[in-house]
Amino acid sequence: MSIEVGSVVEGKVTGITSFGAFIDLGNGQTGLVHISEVADDYVQDINNYLKINDVVKVRVLSMKDGKIGLSIRKVDSVNKERSRRSSNGNTKNQGQPDKNFESKLLKFLKDSEARQKDLKKNQDSKRGGRGSARISANNNLY
Repeated sequence: MSIEVGSVVEGKVTGITSFGAFIDLGNGQTGLVHISEVADDYVQDINNYLKINDVVKVRVLSMKDGKIGLSIRKVDSVNKERSRRSSNGNTKNQGQPDKNFESKLLKFLKDSEARQKDLKKNQDSKRGGRGSARISANNNLY
């Protein structure tokens, strides 16, 4: 079985280190799943997710200089995306979150601008700026 970038294969965990897990892909090939590619969540200890001799599905991310980069996370995310699309029936609903984001952004900008005006007005009155009475150096009362 030849392994190509982008394909999903099954393998067995043969070693676990602090930075990832080594997966035996068969045919004498071994790849590495970096700790950042194990799960969507932050992985502090890879031993909480994988054990030696576990059989896992992995996606081949890269093949360079005999080194094979793998991901468990990408296999799960593709499956989640497919199930989300099939439950929605189509992907045209993806525009809705953008409208929601746009409205939140506009509201934030308006509130921020109002707060900035209030702060500037408050600072100017304390400094004696913008129309408040000032005594210049030539108007000493001596």
